[in-house]
Order: sequence, then C-alpha cells, then structure tokens
Amino acid sequence: MDTAPEALPDDVDALKAALAAERRQRLEDTARVEAELAVARAQASDDQALIAHQQLQIEKLKRQLYGQRSERTARLLDQMELSFEELESTAAEDEVAAEAAVARTTSVAAFTRKRPARRPFPEHLPRERVVEPSPAACSCCGSERLRKLGEDVTETLEVVPRQWKVIQHVREKFTCRDCERISQAPAPFHVIARGWAGPSLLAMILFEKFGQHQPLNRQAERYAREGVPLSLSTLADQVGACCAVLAPLIRRIEAHVFAAERLHGDDTTVPVLAKGRTDTGRAWVYVRDDRPFGGRDPPAAMFYYSRDRTGEHPQAHLAGYAGLFQADAFGGYTKLYEPDRKPGPILEAACWVHARRPFFAMADLAESARRAARGKTRAVISPLALEAVRRIDALFEIERSINGQSAERRRAVRQGSSVPLVAELEGWMREQRAKLSRGNDLARAIDYMLKRWPAFTRFLDDGRICLSNNAAERALRGIALGRKSWLFAGSDRGGQRAAAMYSLIVTAKMNNVDPQAWLADVLARIADHPASRIDDLLPWHWRPTPRSQAA
Repeated sequence: MDTAPEALPDDVDALKAALAAERRQRLEDTARVEAELAVARAQASDDQALIAHQQLQIEKLKRQLYGQRSERTARLLDQMELSFEELESTAAEDEVAAEAAVARTTSVAAFTRKRPARRPFPEHLPRERVVEPSPAACSCCGSERLRKLGEDVTETLEVVPRQWKVIQHVREKFTCRDCERISQAPAPFHVIARGWAGPSLLAMILFEKFGQHQPLNRQAERYAREGVPLSLSTLADQVGACCAVLAPLIRRIEAHVFAAERLHGDDTTVPVLAKGRTDTGRAWVYVRDDRPFGGRDPPAAMFYYSRDRTGEHPQAHLAGYAGLFQADAFGGYTKLYEPDRKPGPILEAACWVHARRPFFAMADLAESARRAARGKTRAVISPLALEAVRRIDALFEIERSINGQSAERRRAVRQGSSVPLVAELEGWMREQRAKLSRGNDLARAIDYMLKRWPAFTRFLDDGRICLSNNAAERALRGIALGRKSWLFAGSDRGGQRAAAMYSLIVTAKMNNVDPQAWLADVLARIADHPASRIDDLLPWHWRPTPRSQAA
C-alpha cells in the first residue's frame, strides 16, 4: 500500500517562517491601527482642551473689559475652569498613551501637542545646582583629552516638604563679681502668655481653619503624619487665645466699616451643633467698599453671628449707623428705615440683582435646553420675563461703563441715560401687572419691585449707590464654601470666633494682602506694639517686614 511522502525539512522551516511572518504582520497591523486610533484620540482631546481654553480666555477677557454681567458669571467661570482642567488632564493622558502606542510601530508618525511657551520660574526662588557626571572619554574616538565647551541647563521645579523646627531662645545668666547679683536678658515677648507656638505656626493654624476651611481635627491628623503630634485641645487653645489677642484689630475694623457713607449688608446660614441635632444659625456681614464710586477709603468687611434670623440682630449691629444701606428686602431691616430713627435715618437702596433673579428664572433659555437634553419637559419660557430681563440688563450695561468713576460723574450719566429707561420700565411693569392674576409668579416678581420702587430708583440721584449687592455676597462666599468642609459650628461662641476671624481674613483679601503672611507678622509684633498705634497693623496700612517676607 502506498504511503504519503514525508514533508521535507526545508518545507517545514519555510512554512514556519511564513506563519511567523504572517503573525508579525498581523501584530504590526494591529499595533499600527491601535497607534493611529491613539493618535486620533489624542488629537481630538487636544482640540477639545484648546477650544475650552480659548472659551475660558474669552470669558475672562469679557469680564475684564465689561465687568460682571450677572450674578452667575463667577459660577460660570468656575465651571469653565473645572471643565478645562478635566479636558487638559485628559489630553495629557491621551498624549502619553499615543506615544506608547506609536513606539510599538514604525509606520505611524508620533503626535506631539503644541503647548504655549512656559513662563520662566520666578527669580526669587532659590536654585540648587546639580551637575551630571561628565564623560571621561570622547564617545567618538575614545580620547581622554576633553575640554569644556559650555553647558546646557534644564530647570525642574521641585517642592521641599514643610519643615518643622524648634527655636530655642537662650538667655544666659551672668553674676557680678563685685555685688554677686545675677543679670539676665529679659524673656522675649510671646504671642500668648506661656505660649509654645511661634507666630507663623499660629497664623497657619488660623488661616487653615478659617481661610481654607480645614477643621482642627483634620489639621491635627496632617501634622501627626508629618511627625509633629499636636492634640486637638492644644490647637483649640491656640485658636481661642489668638482671637483674644487680635480683638483690638477687630474693633478697629468694625469702627472703620461703620464710619462709611454707604454699606452693603447680607446674611447666610451657618449650621450650629446643638444637643442631639444641628440648628441653623446666621452669619451677617456688612461691607464697606467705596471703590465703585472712586472712593479712596480702604474696603473692609465686618461679620457677626447669631443663633436665629430675627430683626433685632441687624438693628443691634447698625444701632449707631446712619447713611445708605444696600441689602435685600428682609423684613428685619424695616425698622432701620423709619424716618425718626436715632441717631439718624438709614436710606434703603434695593438690589436690582435680587429683583432680576425671579424674572431670569422664568426666562432661562439655557436651563430649558438642559432639561430637554436630559429628556425632561422643557421649562416654560415667559416672553414678559424675557423682556423684563432685557430692560434690566440695559441698566447694568450703563453701570459697567461708569464703574470706578466719581459719584458726581456716575449721577450725571444716570440722569442722562438711566432715568428714561427706568421710567419706561416702571410704566411697562404697571401695564403688565394689571393684566396678571394675583398668584402669578410674574406678578409677584413685579410686585416685589413696585412696592419698593423708591428704594430701587434711589441710585438715580446718588452716584455712591451700586445697582447690586454683590459686594456683600462676595464676602459671604467663603462661608458657603466652608459649610461643605466643616459641616457646622461647634457652639455659639465658636460662631462668634469664626465671625471675628472672617472679618480679619476677608478684609485682608479685599486689600490685596496675603492673610496668612499678615497674621503671622501681626502676631509677632502685637505683644509689644503700642496700643496708640494699633492702626499701623491694619491690612491697608500694613507693610511686610523682612521677617514676614522670609516666612
């Protein structure tokens, strides 16, 4: 019987080689496709990040040129920055993945993102020179006769972890050989009697707690991880003592704020720990800011705390004040506006931003589109609300053109441009209100303005008044952010301490002063600072000392 001929060895080797070549080709094709996809993905991510960056820059430039267009602008910018941050991170991640994919093939061009030129590192940063080992011989011919031609320097920004140190204040004792009395240098002033913490450490603890919204228990955990165990009670002692030491500055800021011709006022909720539950307290703020009408007096903010939101609290805060007061329509302010009030009348200046919000809610085209995109029913858009928003925005457009000018100039422009628009707005609202039922949302928004029309139109005759109460809302923004971190104030006294520290920190920020550096320098100097010159330590008079700059 015939049998099949055996395969020759050469044929087997050729077959194996062909299979191996085919396998390599498939792997190379797969790597090429993966690399092309990775490059395309990186290119798309880079384009999205570039578009987001350009949109963010455009919005920031608009804000610089035209000012804040609405109360939502700041939040929108924050959202755009967060979106850009995520897109930029995604683009960088995809770029690295594309580089790794391209390295596995030879037929796909590498993708490199175009980045703007990086600004040089600040000159004040110390430089550490690390010289790489020089070659001992020529890489070409092997000769050892080398001569230095120059050098290339590549800078890398690095951070040194926070350093803790113990400062020993040594006071040597001397005895007199004649009278045998002992002489010794006096003990240095401490921020706190029998204190152990230096001013920079105290400033860091205070600013972390009240400026960065980091409760003391979280700070204690972080310090322990850095090898410095500090108990919660120890940190709390320092906070309480510092608040007492800084009380004279708080009183001077309070006096400065209530000496203003015009004040902004607002309040927000503060959760307060109570027995078995959490109560809702209030944080009140009064802001002095004369910059919108060209005033030269420095801005400042004064905070207060209360357990509830009754009218007696603002009436007590403003008991000695007389002048212009910009706030919302809270009923607790009503007694402040009585004509026979002592020591003088307070003139109400209503906030047009508060008045605009209900109209805007009924005319929010963007929110309606977002609801439709989520598959929900579109919000009903009111044509009358759209018209009200358009008319109010025209007034804000005029205000942006005169922001920062003198009160006289502002009044003149308003008399020429805003007065006709306000008169038309009043006539239009009264006409539309007559057609609406009492329970209509639009009717309530119109009534809110018409019932307070003298307060809304007071800005036409006084250039010092702003159209909005945004100055007070900006001052309260830190508390709104902090609520998510510290959850609640531990007690009423804790709320009062927080209000005092917010007054210091927010005032420093309003005067473009670094709050932590300022607090460190003030705490270092206040113990032996003359009481008659306490104003020298206020943020708008403060000048950094060599010690504070070094810190």
